[in-house]
Amino acid sequence: MIFREAKIEDIKQIQLVRNSVKENILSNPDLVTDKDCEEFLIARGKGWVCEVDQLVVGFSIVDLKENNIWALFLKPEFEKKGIGQKLHQLMLNWYFKKTKTNIWLGTEPGTRAELFYKKAGWVEIGTHGDNEIKLEMSFDNWIKI
Repeated sequence: MIFREAKIEDIKQIQLVRNSVKENILSNPDLVTDKDCEEFLIARGKGWVCEVDQLVVGFSIVDLKENNIWALFLKPEFEKKGIGQKLHQLMLNWYFKKTKTNIWLGTEPGTRAELFYKKAGWVEIGTHGDNEIKLEMSFDNWIKI
């Protein structure tokens, strides 16, 4: 496994990973365009990928503009191997070097993603959108972890 910063050339594979998930499925995959990915990787924040045999199997993207996690997804067959934890760590370490502002994310309640984030120290602070819970991580909480 290789973990590295995401590049524009990774976007096609990032999209494949995003559309392979079994939870937090996009109702319309066309809603997240390659241009959106490029904007979040270059202009708004930064991303990381995990490669296995030169294929992207997981990725994370953080948004400095809105102070949130834009994405953290793995191909289902690569779950429970520590990849998500490593991508999460890389992303939050970078984020909190840039700012001490609390970071948030939205995810569907009752999913493995919700459990993953809560186990990682995120705190539920309300709702986001129509059917998501909103979780938050503070700099102080991150340092303790």
